[in-house]
Amino acid sequence: MARRYEFTPMLLLYILGIRAYNLLILIFSPFNTKAKLFINGRKNLFKHIKERVDATKKHVWFHFASLGEFEQGRPVLEKLKALHPSKKIVVTFFSPSGYEIRKNYPLADVFYLPIDTADHAKRFLDLINPEMAIFTKYEFWHFYFKELKDRGIPLYVISGIFRQNQAFFKWYGNFYRNILKSVTYFFVQNEESKMLLNSIGLNNVTINGDTRFDRVYENAQLPRQLAEIEKFIGNSSTLICGSTWPEDEKLLSFLPEKYPEWKFIIAPHEIGSSHIQDIERLFPGAIKFSDLHSPFSGSESKVLIINNIGMLSSLYQYGKVAYIGGGFGAGIHNTLEAVAFGLPVIFGPKYDKFQEAKDLIAIGAAKSIISADELIGAFEHFKTNKKASTEAKKYVLSKKGATEMILKKINF
Repeated sequence: MARRYEFTPMLLLYILGIRAYNLLILIFSPFNTKAKLFINGRKNLFKHIKERVDATKKHVWFHFASLGEFEQGRPVLEKLKALHPSKKIVVTFFSPSGYEIRKNYPLADVFYLPIDTADHAKRFLDLINPEMAIFTKYEFWHFYFKELKDRGIPLYVISGIFRQNQAFFKWYGNFYRNILKSVTYFFVQNEESKMLLNSIGLNNVTINGDTRFDRVYENAQLPRQLAEIEKFIGNSSTLICGSTWPEDEKLLSFLPEKYPEWKFIIAPHEIGSSHIQDIERLFPGAIKFSDLHSPFSGSESKVLIINNIGMLSSLYQYGKVAYIGGGFGAGIHNTLEAVAFGLPVIFGPKYDKFQEAKDLIAIGAAKSIISADELIGAFEHFKTNKKASTEAKKYVLSKKGATEMILKKINF
């Protein structure tokens, strides 16, 4: 029997918003690669799920917004699989940037998440037959959450983080608060998140920290070795520039001439050919990673441009200092991957939303900069600063352990 929904004004607005978003993505798909992947990846989606997933067996469903959330929740998924090898796991992504990189992940069947509608939620849960659902950090979908609750399927949010300015905590946020009421248990990162949830009557919450620390710690213990990178670097000290944007790259372009004894590896956030060409113009004599496979070894160049995706977390092992991009845009990218290897980090001014960035500045393992002069000053400070490296490693070590706490609480 089809479920009946009370179509309140807010629910109708939510449905219209979902449809409008999907329509906009469809309109832009001929001109935008991510939009095209978003649309094409969901074509015949239910047919693909039915062909690959045995609906007669129970599954653990992990959902991630994108690649960053996957890496954040990955320690829980992999520890769960190690403890219970027979468990079947389904992973979904909302964003192409997560799905396209992890679609062949060996521990799970991986799909795009169907757009949140009442019919999609019912069909999807029928097909994957979940015994529980685990969402990492955020993404709160009305129909999926309601369908899980109506079926009595436990729903957990791990590494959750909440802020006062979110709709859940506004006078008009009753509709959004009701979405949160479908969650069985919240594992949050900090005291503020717990207090905010408590303030709207949600007490099924504990502070367990951030599973990203477990992930980056594990990665730093057994990093993937990259022979081409080792050959490029030789015996030179190296600055690793991760997830950079044009504003970052303009500032960084001052460094190679000033520090000819160093080598510089730039891993841009976007690797489209036009952006790579822009970086090449900023750094004359730079070589692309794809060219390291040619007879030219790249040893003559001081700058290497990484024109692929998926290497960054392993690149930091070869660095002495890291620059993290995004700080002149929406916000800095992942600092912890670098810090886990003991690299002090430098980034732009947009870091307010990231507690770890504030912590790292406070312990002397990070500096925020707004100009080329400040970048040079920060680089000078860190390039021989062993204490900053030690503090960076100690910080990650002190914060790991969230995965174990979460798995002890979840009932299998």
